[in-house]
Amino acid sequence: MTYSKIIGTGSYLPARVLTNYDLEKMVETSHDWIFTRSGIVERCFAADNEMTSDLALNASRKAIEAAGISADEIDLIIVATTSPDMPFPSTACILQDKLGIKNGGAAFDMQAVCGGFVYALNTADLYIRGGQAKTALVVGAEVFSRLLDWNDRTTCVLFGDGAGAVVLRASEQPGIVATKLHADGAHRHMLKSDPLVSMDGKAVFKFAVKVLSEVVEEVLEQQKMPGTDIDWLVPHQANIRIIEATAKKLGLDMDNVVVTVAKHGNTSAASIPLALDTAVRDGRIKAGQNILLEAVGGGFTWGAILIKW
Repeated sequence: MTYSKIIGTGSYLPARVLTNYDLEKMVETSHDWIFTRSGIVERCFAADNEMTSDLALNASRKAIEAAGISADEIDLIIVATTSPDMPFPSTACILQDKLGIKNGGAAFDMQAVCGGFVYALNTADLYIRGGQAKTALVVGAEVFSRLLDWNDRTTCVLFGDGAGAVVLRASEQPGIVATKLHADGAHRHMLKSDPLVSMDGKAVFKFAVKVLSEVVEEVLEQQKMPGTDIDWLVPHQANIRIIEATAKKLGLDMDNVVVTVAKHGNTSAASIPLALDTAVRDGRIKAGQNILLEAVGGGFTWGAILIKW
């Protein structure tokens, strides 16, 4: 049986850091107001000349280096993003060129907002299992700061920019072992960008906690695995209260949850691979462990992926 296994991770954050205290000078808000409601302390914003593909490039190079492969071995690139360089060509095609890949492998973007990385990783897994790709680069990259409404103090303080990437390779050893994706467009008005971000925070919170716990149970049921067998939960880093509420519903101790939201803010499709790379590089995530990824985003889209590391 063919599995897809993550063999390398990488991440990148822009150099410009904005703390909550910096935002106090820009909008009517306070550090305490932001932190108590979200757990966010700071976030990074791209420079004016930095594009989403630039962030993706930096994260991808680190993931490729960690995987110990050459870029030209990659025959599939999927970039999850809500903030592409331009409407077309895709950021994935631009990234392919910047990486110097000339093998003609498939490259395309995936738009599922904060659920984008889970959607993209699931798609790459299907390509590898189906024999259409051997080595895939999956990236979540966002310059979300350019979608923010600076007149809406309830949303503009929550988001940041960044990128995370993983390299997947076909393997006979278990890697991704269970996945589940969902969407419900009936709730699309609760969180949207038209063209700037607007959100019904309370409704999103209630919806997110409900569907995240449900989809995790669905994925665990596929493997007949109890929640206590999860070594690390790597959730979408939107809000510490959503993360804590989801962990509580699953009976997971917060010591088994990877949390980076304080340093990154909500980086949309980039948040899970950023958090994953952090935990891989600091040694928390180890071979043989059960890793659970889960996310919910505008659309609404949501999903979960169970990985044997």
